[in-house]
Amino acid sequence: MRVLIACEFSGTVRDAFTAAGHYAASCDLLPTETPGLHYQGDVRHVLNEGWDLMIAHPPCTYLTNAAAWAFGDGPYHQKVKAGTLVGAARRAARDEAVAFVSTLWDAPIARVAIENPVGALSTAWRKPDQTVQPWQFGHDASKATCLWLRGLPPLAPTDVLPGGTAARRANQTGSGQNKLPPTADRWKIRSLTYPRIAAAMAAQWGNQ
Repeated sequence: MRVLIACEFSGTVRDAFTAAGHYAASCDLLPTETPGLHYQGDVRHVLNEGWDLMIAHPPCTYLTNAAAWAFGDGPYHQKVKAGTLVGAARRAARDEAVAFVSTLWDAPIARVAIENPVGALSTAWRKPDQTVQPWQFGHDASKATCLWLRGLPPLAPTDVLPGGTAARRANQTGSGQNKLPPTADRWKIRSLTYPRIAAAMAAQWGNQ
């Protein structure tokens, strides 16, 4: 199977499909962080290359519910960091992000999965087909991840840890990406796909 992993620089999902015996390539504006097939550039330039499956991780900066206050016209009670889009400019960026997701969804590829955190896509586009958690796949962490699926079945949990989301929050256990302290590369770490979720994608969707 020819698999395109759109908007991925880590190589995590790409490498999971490669390990399962598929021809898999990642694509991102950033260079890949691990050896493997990677196209550095705009993924829209390679959507017509005869892919059988695409898993896309479009940037969530203007789609997530985080910093929802910045979409308003102010006044702002928070200190606005330099370079942060607010008001009309941020709303325009969100519209552009939704349009990009629509372009990915409409690509001439039979099987498509789009991944994003809970956010604007549910209202500006449509409800997700599924929401998964890393603790359903053996990771001691909580991070709700929405999946929009075309031509693919829902991803089946592979190793559900006891306790679930509520217990993990109450006990403050796990290594959830949402608990990372502010750092220069926090956004990169938070965007990474959990390896066991990537492995489940390769095992389950690689046979469709």
